[in-house]
Amino acid sequence: MPIKKTVTIVEAPSNLGLMPPAPGKFPGVNQAPTALKAAQLASRLRAQDGGRVEAPLYNPQTEPLIGIRNAAAIRGYSTRLAEHIGRIVKTDQFVLVLGGDCSILLGSALALRKLGRYGLVFIDGHTDYHTPETSRSGGAAGMDLALATGHGPELLTNIGGLKPYIRETDTILLANRDIADPRTYPAREIFGSQVQMMPLDKLRSLGIDSVIQQILEKFEDTAVSGFFIHLDVDAIDSTLMPAVDSPLPGGLSYAELSRILRGLLGSDLVVGMEVTIYDPDRDPDGSAAREFVNALVQCFAAVYE
Repeated sequence: MPIKKTVTIVEAPSNLGLMPPAPGKFPGVNQAPTALKAAQLASRLRAQDGGRVEAPLYNPQTEPLIGIRNAAAIRGYSTRLAEHIGRIVKTDQFVLVLGGDCSILLGSALALRKLGRYGLVFIDGHTDYHTPETSRSGGAAGMDLALATGHGPELLTNIGGLKPYIRETDTILLANRDIADPRTYPAREIFGSQVQMMPLDKLRSLGIDSVIQQILEKFEDTAVSGFFIHLDVDAIDSTLMPAVDSPLPGGLSYAELSRILRGLLGSDLVVGMEVTIYDPDRDPDGSAAREFVNALVQCFAAVYE
């Protein structure tokens, strides 16, 4: 039986966590919510409008004392976004957050932390476990998972004294493909953490359906109130989704992504999902957006009325 739950879309048009794509140019991911809605995502999902949380103006300069671009702005934005998301989750609606860059995870995670203990399924082409010491870009979009689990400057990891927003033990990193050699991988803190990492090659070898079943059983056996899905579209094969800032060879097919999302969305514990990193500037004819929306709508149609 499909799960009867209202999907409510929140727009989070932030580009604060990315480095400039070129001198004098700002990242275009802040246009993603508008572009995805233009591709009929909201209408085809029959989703309710949960509003839009405008982001502060982008500053391309890295803040020298903290080593993260737009750090203070991200803190303030995360606080406002968390309040918005939290109100929706409390009404038992499924919140679909359209970003924006991956730093919006801090707002989503903070919202959930204020409500209790929640798990996170982090679907991303990268670990996003950098800190200012290991990041070459100074962008929080490459540090968001580390920050959400309590690693990095207190300005972003301990908003409201709620560190960590998501426990490492309640976090599953899924489908990343950015670690060629663990010995030279700069964000090496991930290896010493308790985050369960399931890289793409391992996910495929174990079988997607089996892995998703294990994840759901883990959350069912853990004292979490529910779990949240982070989907960075750079987890998708870059030939299918080229409109990202850090493409990597390979990636999930849409058939594989569908199996993952249908399995997760079918759980009565899932409370929401965020979509990040799609950049309309890199998709001038909108074809990548349309294909992505088609895939996403089919996943939701399988489990939601």
